Amino acid sequence: MPEDPGPLSDREIEVLKLVATGATNQQIARALSISPNTVKVHLRNIFEKLGVQSRTEATMEAVRRGWVEVANGEVAAAQMPDGVTADLPLTAVNAPRALRPSITLWQRIYLIAAALLVLAAVLLPGWWKGRGRADSTSPLTDAGSPAAPANSPLAITRWEGGATLPVPRSRLALVSDGSKLYAIGGETAEGVTDEVTVYDPASNGWLPGPSKPISVSNIGGVWLDGRIYIPGGTTSSGAETDVFEAFDPQSGTWESRARLPSPVAAYGAAALDGKLYLFGGWDGGSSRSATLIYDPDSDSWTVGTAMPGARAFLGAAPLRNLVYVVGGYDGENELRTVLAYDPASEGTPGGPWSARADLSQPRGGLGAAALGSRIYAVGGGWNAPMAYNEQYDVQTGAWSRIGTPLPGQWRNLGLAAQGQRIYAVGGWSGSYLAVNEQYLALLRQLLPLSGRGG
Repeated sequence: MPEDPGPLSDREIEVLKLVATGATNQQIARALSISPNTVKVHLRNIFEKLGVQSRTEATMEAVRRGWVEVANGEVAAAQMPDGVTADLPLTAVNAPRALRPSITLWQRIYLIAAALLVLAAVLLPGWWKGRGRADSTSPLTDAGSPAAPANSPLAITRWEGGATLPVPRSRLALVSDGSKLYAIGGETAEGVTDEVTVYDPASNGWLPGPSKPISVSNIGGVWLDGRIYIPGGTTSSGAETDVFEAFDPQSGTWESRARLPSPVAAYGAAALDGKLYLFGGWDGGSSRSATLIYDPDSDSWTVGTAMPGARAFLGAAPLRNLVYVVGGYDGENELRTVLAYDPASEGTPGGPWSARADLSQPRGGLGAAALGSRIYAVGGGWNAPMAYNEQYDVQTGAWSRIGTPLPGQWRNLGLAAQGQRIYAVGGWSGSYLAVNEQYLALLRQLLPLSGRGG
């Protein structure tokens, strides 16, 4: 007799039964008339409730509990929603048995081994956790990441909280036009979003802006030529894109620009001397070392000198005549290396890249911004908790610590400089964040003018 589904909702049971047939997220979405991102959210909840980390483990757990049936070595879901078979592979559900290939010896061995692993996980959970398996979630999404309640920001010197985002999100772009800040795209609990919200520091309030034509996450943005430019990113299908869009705040309109040479997300972006520079990123399979240069006058891309090493989820910030590339994540390790890029040295024997002092600890998924004579690195904590943020003084060539209102993990946030402040918005810290934390980087002191003595 099948076990009671307990903590699983009816919808989650439907999703789990479809997972057992081998259906993809897109096929499940069509069958249940929901979005692929909603499927991802359901899968994350199913994995957490069942204590599993993959589709195979979830399927075997469903078999063990009697929620799906196994006949002749094949999994067939019972009580499937109407119309599912039209969207699934012929061998998945209710296919004519003559068209189903007979199970091979190795498939039988695989099923037996998988069943034994599931049994071991149930009976010996300590042994299973001790095997040190890597997290099966993609570095390009927070869906499926271990969830935890968001911590309230701490009261830290020179940090002040502003009005929070209307909807918590991570992997967004935050861009200043000099008076307002634009939070663009990113990922929410409902999936990748096209949302644009505009923050006015004068009123400490957010207002909705014109939605981005294409929903993307893992993006950065720059203010250049009176527009906000957003290259590439990860779409709602989970794939990287080469789409390049620009927003004109004066007209409130989005327009398409020259496509990127290849799809990329999780890059570092900076504007310097009338051009946009894009460094590294993720191409769907691995991190990159490429340098791409965009000229808005000709609406064209050229290829610059690649970085000495590949990295994604990095920070990039322009200061004076250089762009500083800070930290990063390569899918396994956070990085502490810092490089300086000099556009004027492209094509010279020495090349445009030079090393700078390393961060005091590795940071991936951080934000970088420049203000005054300093570069600010905020966030990180992909593999190890962060107890502080950092600032780099170009005059001394050294990093020093500054406080953080969110110790531990605070990654894939939006970071921008405006006026005297560094604005850190959203991100991930066990859950999607709506924070709007502001660091007073520059202090102005008014000195009294003494009158002349008579």
